[in-house]
Amino acid sequence: MLRKLSAVICSVVLLSAGWLGVGGFTLLAAFVPLLWISDSCDASWRSWRRVFGWALLTFVLWNAATVWWVWNATWVGPIAATLASSTLNMIAFMLYHTAAKRSSKLFAYVVLVSAWIATEYWYTVGEFSFPWLILGNGFCEVPWAVQWYEYTGVFGGSLWVLLSNILIFESLKQRKKIVAAAAAAVAVLPLALSLLIYFTYSHHLSSERIRVSVVQPNVDCYEKFGNTAAEQRRNLLELLRETPADVQFIAMPETALPDRDMDEARLDSEPMLDSIASILRARDSKATVVTGASTVRFYGGRKLTKTARYMRGGFWDIYNSAIAVTADGPQGVYHKSRLVIGVEKTPLPKLFEWLEFLVIDLGGTVGQLGVGDKAEVFASGEGDTAVEVAPAICYEALYGDFMGGFVREGAQALLVISNDGWWGDTPGYKRLFAFCRLRAVEHRRAVARSANTGISGFIDERGDDGERMGWDERGVLTGTVTLNDKTTFYTRHGDYLGRIAELLMLLSMLGLFADTVRRRIHTASTAAEGSSRRRSRH
Repeated sequence: MLRKLSAVICSVVLLSAGWLGVGGFTLLAAFVPLLWISDSCDASWRSWRRVFGWALLTFVLWNAATVWWVWNATWVGPIAATLASSTLNMIAFMLYHTAAKRSSKLFAYVVLVSAWIATEYWYTVGEFSFPWLILGNGFCEVPWAVQWYEYTGVFGGSLWVLLSNILIFESLKQRKKIVAAAAAAVAVLPLALSLLIYFTYSHHLSSERIRVSVVQPNVDCYEKFGNTAAEQRRNLLELLRETPADVQFIAMPETALPDRDMDEARLDSEPMLDSIASILRARDSKATVVTGASTVRFYGGRKLTKTARYMRGGFWDIYNSAIAVTADGPQGVYHKSRLVIGVEKTPLPKLFEWLEFLVIDLGGTVGQLGVGDKAEVFASGEGDTAVEVAPAICYEALYGDFMGGFVREGAQALLVISNDGWWGDTPGYKRLFAFCRLRAVEHRRAVARSANTGISGFIDERGDDGERMGWDERGVLTGTVTLNDKTTFYTRHGDYLGRIAELLMLLSMLGLFADTVRRRIHTASTAAEGSSRRRSRH
């Protein structure tokens, strides 16, 4: 028992490193202790339950070690995330263990790889969506090591991790040189390929560059919608005046505007938006300001969307939005499409809406918000000189394929506006910035990120950091952002590895079911023959 407990602790440490700023290379051997536990047990029901217990302990501790910081904002968050994530992890691993005891080794490994990546994919598209612990995300601090994400996305990283673990385990078990060589090749060759891409990648895919300013107001999140609205407006406008007059875009954080529930039908009359436009006019600035805000749409007596709520004599949708403002006033509104579970979205509302009292106000609105129906872009300039960028909002940067939607709509660079202060000075905001480095590689788009506090700054197309502001800093950063009009293989095809894994998992399950039926038929037939022989002897 002590050896298995030590194996669990070893797996937890190796799995967690990538989300704690160490780098992620430990993931290449992180499942080896768990595979040993599975291999050391027989095919009995008692052993199955024991493996279940050890695996569950591993995945729960992995979640606890990497998402504990959510507790700073809400105790519900890390518990819900751990339950959902561990459940999906257990489905994949226990399917593997079952297949390993009933079928061939090769088939079992196919089950492990396909089921793990398929369940990770479900975590990006399902109602309970918090894709923080996708294995490929573990390399967010070392994007130079995964430059081939432009072809595979993060699921390619998951595939790398799983294949490496399988071959390392088999090399330790079989002690054959050829297996050890295969393990070394799988671990090292993707890294070598990445370095080749990294050092040969051209930053001059486009001769066009723009100047972008990112604003970090450093406002206390828990007082944001209290009695400090006037001070917050002054703070934002003061920072706006500090931006150079010749920039093309100015990014302000998620829900930067302290005014609650701006009516989208009357944005032209919103005092704060008018103040922003007035400052731009006074400076003869052609910039487009992209700022976060809470906005509403009124539908009258008809409930036109599933998310609309009844209040103030009619149905309204409340959105976490990004608003584009120029010297001529508001130019467009983008609605956040990937919402935070338990804060902005109630999954399966007919089942869980009674739990809304447990959520807290993270960003100005609580409960089920309205959902944007597609990725949109904001532009600066007109005609052939127009530049288009993505106005992604915080949590959306966790979704590689979704961010690709902005690029497919024409985004030449990515703006990400966020509000990271809810979790304090913890690993949370650091990883949110680091995940943007993976998005830059996947789509070969430079990123400019504006956070309320946390990390605001710039990332180039290789995922390298530029200038940035850290925790509890206030100010403005201005940088040059390279534009790109080309699309990567991953941008065009999205999470195809996740979809392939779903199909392989389905075929594997059908094969496992057929094998189980065949075994039972064979057992029953053998028993019947034995009974017949005994009767004939008598």
